[in-house]
Amino acid sequence: MSRLLTGIGRFAIGFLESAGEAWLLLWRSFASLGRRPWYLRIWFQQMVELGNRSLPVIVVTAVFSGAVFALQTWEGFEQFGATTLVAFSVALAMTRELVPVLGSLMVAGRAGGAMAAEIGTMRVTEQIDAMEAMATDPVKYLVVPRVIAAAVMLPVVVVIGDLLGILGGYMVSVYINDARPAAYWEASFVYITVDDVTSGLIKASIFGVMIAIFSCMRGFGASGGAQGVGKATTSAVVTSSMAILVSDFFLTKALLVLWAK
Repeated sequence: MSRLLTGIGRFAIGFLESAGEAWLLLWRSFASLGRRPWYLRIWFQQMVELGNRSLPVIVVTAVFSGAVFALQTWEGFEQFGATTLVAFSVALAMTRELVPVLGSLMVAGRAGGAMAAEIGTMRVTEQIDAMEAMATDPVKYLVVPRVIAAAVMLPVVVVIGDLLGILGGYMVSVYINDARPAAYWEASFVYITVDDVTSGLIKASIFGVMIAIFSCMRGFGASGGAQGVGKATTSAVVTSSMAILVSDFFLTKALLVLWAK
């Protein structure tokens, strides 16, 4: 019993320490935005990395998520003669939930791991120490561009993913289940509101900030050579993914309450 309580206590302390480090790093990142230099070239480089180079995984994730969701909902709704609601269900699920969450998880695995590995390598090879010795703020140079890029580009790729997810549902419904194309498109967009799309974009932006902050934080904390960089990369992906899944519930609840008003 004592071992169990000790383990729970250590987990709680580690969680609180990580949360505190993340908030401190986020605060330092936003506080440094008002000071020059801004390293705009690095901002755009990170936007390309997080946006353009993440599109292939977003495309595959969105199209097949929409296709599978349509396949499953069609079978369920058909039992009640409500197959006309499949298009609306697919569009609502894609815009509000599936694309923002699954897309962010894929970006966390691809770009978040790369962030942690790059910064972790700089830490263990003392490049970050050299930057500090030259009076260059490593948070402003390394973290801020990644946070801004993630907050801006995640909603962009999510919009693309929304459209592709609806397209995936369309292909399954029309070409496999023989739905009428015009009726499907009409049902997809007639009931979807701006709030539904906005909810997904807000989530994507917040998830992007989480990915960047946790990945950079793990990279800064790397130690012990190549093995330490590997552990930091794994920890960054796991921490970002868990943060996305846990915070998704609270964000969804908060946004539902907000739009209800």
